[in-house]
Amino acid sequence: MRVPRILMCPPDHFGIEYEINPWMSRHRGAAPDRARLQWQQLHAALISLGVAVELMTPQQGLPDLVFTANAGVVYQQRFFTSRFRHEVRARETPHFDAWFADHGFSVEPLPGGTYFEGAGDALFCGDILFAGYRIRSDVRGHQHLGDAIGCRVLPVELVDPRFYHLDTCFCPIAPGEAIWFPGAFDRYGRKVIESHIPKLIEVAEEEAVRFACNAVVVGKTVVMNAGSDKLAAALRDWGYGVQFCELDEFIKSGGSAKCLTIRLDGEEAASWPESFSRS
Repeated sequence: MRVPRILMCPPDHFGIEYEINPWMSRHRGAAPDRARLQWQQLHAALISLGVAVELMTPQQGLPDLVFTANAGVVYQQRFFTSRFRHEVRARETPHFDAWFADHGFSVEPLPGGTYFEGAGDALFCGDILFAGYRIRSDVRGHQHLGDAIGCRVLPVELVDPRFYHLDTCFCPIAPGEAIWFPGAFDRYGRKVIESHIPKLIEVAEEEAVRFACNAVVVGKTVVMNAGSDKLAAALRDWGYGVQFCELDEFIKSGGSAKCLTIRLDGEEAASWPESFSRS
């Protein structure tokens, strides 16, 4: 039985030092001690579910390095490194690339002139890679990724700037099953998702803005930010367990549970039918 493997980065230097999405406010800032406690609670929750969590070293001046999901996409032993739209985040790339190279992954950049922000915008549901584009990533990057790994890619356009990455409004939980906030997508994107995923749980807007969709799936357990009781009830009706972690300090920067993690066993691993789970 395969054990889930996840990479995280402690929030030693986390803070709001710039504004590149609607959630970020330098004036409001973040509370470092509270952020550290919340990150530790998420880390402990994943460990309790049997996840093997590995850590990378935080770096001064890179407050968003904590959001490892945006580093790239892992597929088998290949790491497709991100090309960030914003220069303040592009400075993270050498650190991510070095970590993956040092841990036995083949680091593969995408072609120049493309934008691609990793697992934030590329999520498998079964054997289909759903790819969010327009706000941070573009279609050409996703097409290259699909060709490189030989999988079907379905681009879906994001139209609400609050949900600037796919993982803020869409979360596959098993092959053919996902949670989502339809209002984040254009009409065609909604049709694509509805026609290819038979079972969908629609998240209410008041829970979507608490980043309910930005969840980590470990087998039959979904780990998410606290305060999404409607979604939790729907998941339990489908036979899933739910673990809440208060992550509001990270929402101030536009991220939550999923943003704080990247699957080292492959982004597609979250959809393994036989995924490991511990209750």
